[in-house]
Amino acid sequence: MKIKYIYLSVMATTLLVTSCKETKAVVVEGNVKTETYKGKPITHQYDTEIDNLISQMTLEEKSGMLHGTSMFTTAGVERLGIPELKMADGPLGVREEISRYSWAPAGLDNDFATYYPAGGGLAATWNTKLSYTFGNSVGEESRARDKDVLLSPAINIIRTPLGGRTYEYFTEDPFLNKKLAVPFIVGLQENDVAACVKHFVANNQETNRDFVDVQIDERTLHEIYLPAFKAAVTEANAYSMMGAYNKFRGEYLCENNAMLNGLLKGDWGFDGVVISDWAAVHTSVNSLKSGLDVEMGTPKPFNEFFLADPLIAAVKAGEISEEEIDKHVKRVLQLLYTVKSMGGETRKKGSINTEAHFKDAYDIAAESVVLLKNDKNLLPIKTQGVKTIAVIGDNATKKNALGGFGAGVKTKREVTPLEGLKNRLPASVKINFAQGYLERYAPKKEMKFGEVTQEIAQTIDELDPTLVKQAVEAAKNADVAVVFAGSNRDYETEASDRQDLELPFGQQELIEKVLEVNPNTIVVMIAGAPFDINSIKEKSSALVWSWFNGSEGGNALADVLLGSVNPSGKLPWTMPKKIEDSPAHATNSFPGGKTASYDEGLLVGYRWFDTKNVAPLYPFGFGLSYTSFDIKRASADKNVYKENDTINVIVEVKNTGTVDGKEVVQLYMSKSDSKVERAAQELKGFNKVMIKSGETKNIIVSVPVKELAYYNVEAKDWVVEKGEYLLKIGNSSRNISQELIVTVQ
Repeated sequence: MKIKYIYLSVMATTLLVTSCKETKAVVVEGNVKTETYKGKPITHQYDTEIDNLISQMTLEEKSGMLHGTSMFTTAGVERLGIPELKMADGPLGVREEISRYSWAPAGLDNDFATYYPAGGGLAATWNTKLSYTFGNSVGEESRARDKDVLLSPAINIIRTPLGGRTYEYFTEDPFLNKKLAVPFIVGLQENDVAACVKHFVANNQETNRDFVDVQIDERTLHEIYLPAFKAAVTEANAYSMMGAYNKFRGEYLCENNAMLNGLLKGDWGFDGVVISDWAAVHTSVNSLKSGLDVEMGTPKPFNEFFLADPLIAAVKAGEISEEEIDKHVKRVLQLLYTVKSMGGETRKKGSINTEAHFKDAYDIAAESVVLLKNDKNLLPIKTQGVKTIAVIGDNATKKNALGGFGAGVKTKREVTPLEGLKNRLPASVKINFAQGYLERYAPKKEMKFGEVTQEIAQTIDELDPTLVKQAVEAAKNADVAVVFAGSNRDYETEASDRQDLELPFGQQELIEKVLEVNPNTIVVMIAGAPFDINSIKEKSSALVWSWFNGSEGGNALADVLLGSVNPSGKLPWTMPKKIEDSPAHATNSFPGGKTASYDEGLLVGYRWFDTKNVAPLYPFGFGLSYTSFDIKRASADKNVYKENDTINVIVEVKNTGTVDGKEVVQLYMSKSDSKVERAAQELKGFNKVMIKSGETKNIIVSVPVKELAYYNVEAKDWVVEKGEYLLKIGNSSRNISQELIVTVQ
């Protein structure tokens, strides 16, 4: 049942009691059961009340609490005062209400919500405080919409640049992943709503996601794909977890005993609710016995769900005991009590569509924008003396709150880049807009097994001559041209992976034509995943990367382009020069067929590029500023450390430019004499700080020695090797300016 966790502050260390497998004593007084684990009290509230409720329930009522009885609810028991468990999709904000029994919109006028930046944008901030802000803000909106569970965050590792949900996930790095996931979950759940962390686990491609059998070696599993999920449980106390569609080592993940009962509920002590992804369940008895708690989905009548009539029949046939059913019902009831949907405690009411929430979305978007190139100081745009700006590209007006396959947000406000510039530019500057290219699709081809899944139609990449002429003329007659290119949420989408890195809709040709007639052209990419921009990088003088960036995305982007915000975003993934350079493609292990073998092992993302000495187009952690920073004089607080110590690295950072700005100090670890295979370097710490022009600050990056551990497969435990470690400090994985050696005894 739910353990009461104490948080000293938003970003403080969590006081944890992880597993109850070593319980020494149990005392029950009234409705509170107190267990002692390693001498520390663990309080389970409402245990007696829950047992009393279960004793009064019929088998049919119990079953109703374990499966969807509408699109996003499970059944309550009205006669016992048990409400429905109400869920909503939510990675971009609280999804609009849909009909109770179909995917059709409900057509309400009170289900508008704030559209928040997608996961890639949040990750690009490298700001854990903003991650908490995001979680807390969307948590308030979830409560205002009377939800018990928000299906968020989505924290699967970005294994391939072609992944359809790369825009939605955070990063390719397990350390950055968990450091963003934990505060997000904490902020969300402070509002009496459960985070449903997804998708557990190894859901790293959309191609064949319903059945692909993922094979990962044990060490890679623990070091790359599990850390954020484990931290969600043991640090953030996530109340629920979503099982993934795919198989893992031969078993579907919503009925994978080793992963659910063995690892999640056993080793990690997870006492929340495991909810299936929609229609990801395949059996009745086996799924429950293997650790699933709630089945959700839509493909058939609700009474035919595996945990509905078939489960009732299985109990009556003696295939599963009613006591087993009770265990899962108890978890659902405890969740309802925990979020105060039951029990009589005052529950937070929340708020939605507030200016404060739009400001939260703006703050995240403003810190997410990545400056990739600024050779001629075209940026920020200097409006003095500028009479005309050409704004070119369909992405200047494209809205992304809705679109694609999967969860979107119905919002009252989505500021486009063109609107943002209109809002921010002085009246003396004339904007000439030219669409430039059309978002067009050909009829979808029939899929063949073994190909990359394409739920979207094939793009039409032929440019419209009239639109090109208008764009070229606008650029030719402007002091400055800004091309908004890239992708959108119709093209990058759940249930579909991309076939290649090519820019769709003929955009590269258009950009090159604009660059030919106006050298003062700024190219702004709006996308959630890498694209082939080799030629654009070479030919343009100013290149900016933005994201599907929420309700205030256009204003935030305009503020960066015009200089009222100094860009501080850093890439949360590696941008390859060509797809064959990325590890899953270099090893020919994507997308696989019925099986996907992760042959690159530990070398995911920058680990591959840095270890194999493959030059990326832009490295992990990269991002420029309108100012410059000098990182020097790194030192550690000690030379020798023990396993339970924390290494505090102090580094001097000076803003040597003329503009105040934020820098992300990144710390990577190397151990060349390791007894086991290691990547050339691994991110183990970072700190984002504001430094005024001309100011010098001493920045501390703290690394617990245990973060240096590797997973020992034989011992089934984490091991910190003794000896020397090289610590590298810089502002990207490929720009290391300081190194020092520490010793672990």
